[in-house]
Amino acid sequence: MKLIYLVLDGASDGLIEKTALKAAYKPGLDSIAPKSLCGLMYTIGKGIAPESDSAVLSILGYDPHKYYTGRGPLEALGAGMRIREGYEVAFRANFATVDPQTMRIIDRRCGRDLRSEEAKELAEALDGMDLGTYDGYVRVKATIGHRAVVIIGSRSLNLSGNVSNTDPAYVKKGLISVAAKSYEMKVSKCEPLDDTPEASRTARLTNIFTRKAIQILDEHPLNLRREREGRLKANAVLLRDSGDRLPRVEPIGTKFNRSFSAIVEMPVEKGIARLLEMRVAEAPPPTGVRAKDYAIRLEATLRLLKENDVVYVHLKGPDEPGHDGDFQGKVKALEDIDKYLVIPLLGRIDLDSTAILVTSDHSTPWTLRTHSDAPVPVLLYVPGVKGDGFNKFCEENCAKGSLGLIEHGWLLLPKVFEVMKEKR
Repeated sequence: MKLIYLVLDGASDGLIEKTALKAAYKPGLDSIAPKSLCGLMYTIGKGIAPESDSAVLSILGYDPHKYYTGRGPLEALGAGMRIREGYEVAFRANFATVDPQTMRIIDRRCGRDLRSEEAKELAEALDGMDLGTYDGYVRVKATIGHRAVVIIGSRSLNLSGNVSNTDPAYVKKGLISVAAKSYEMKVSKCEPLDDTPEASRTARLTNIFTRKAIQILDEHPLNLRREREGRLKANAVLLRDSGDRLPRVEPIGTKFNRSFSAIVEMPVEKGIARLLEMRVAEAPPPTGVRAKDYAIRLEATLRLLKENDVVYVHLKGPDEPGHDGDFQGKVKALEDIDKYLVIPLLGRIDLDSTAILVTSDHSTPWTLRTHSDAPVPVLLYVPGVKGDGFNKFCEENCAKGSLGLIEHGWLLLPKVFEVMKEKR
């Protein structure tokens, strides 16, 4: 039996009355809801509001407390970059808008309108920067929109990923970075999180980079043009989720004795898929034209399903309007996924031999505009297994489902494969 594993990034709003999953008109997903088992899941654990990277690692079967080494190296791998372990530290980065004098953050994502080609030009202005101490240098690569990877390195001295974020929206708890419940809109100083010289060097180099980047970007011709056009400058780089090595993991195919493939949209998910040795379908980044974007992902899913046991499909759609507090935008994102991907997919697969798993990597409640620790809904359709009978896939119904509460994301796939095994 094959499995399609669909992850709707940030789709869950938690157990509140008004949720996008409740409001969305999604006849595709809701048509399989009555025939599916339902439940809730903490993607890492109760009380943890995770970022996508650690959450995705978890829901693919790997306890991040054991394996996670920071988002930066995974983001770098997804962007086609490798770090020199011991001498380089990778960060996930956002181009942002700040007041250069006060370091006050005006917008963490510079208005969400930074085009990828603009980000590439700004990254090139920073790439190769000499940091003037500790033989330090910087590598910068733009990825999608306002997102980038920054690698802080030293040609001769060891560095450490055990340093804090300069992005105040996320706080490191050990190696795992979690969304801050409240924070000051100001660029944070990078601090060493242990008393080693490696962490001290890395923090100092990171702070030098932050200041130099603002000096270069604030007067960059592209930003001056953006300012003339009434757009926010992308004049700062916020760093988070440092790591100095990739996780050491068993390939997912070996772990579950199944062949895995993936269709993902963001560099970090691509990095995780590569790390786990999944077959990764190459698809262009989202264009914002969802009918076109999802048609491409639909065809990739169908191709991969012919040759692999499991196809993991991760769609960013609902997460961004959740961060923006845009309820109707989040509803529309879910409706478009259903219309352009789920409904045609259901019409083209054999539902007598294909299981379907649908969930989220985390909750991004539109009421909070950030990730929360609320459990996410889980829907599992397995041919021949009697479903729970709910007529809609949403948080409230899943809270009553027979799968119950799954306390950790890494327990999900073993449970799913057990149900599938019983119905072979």
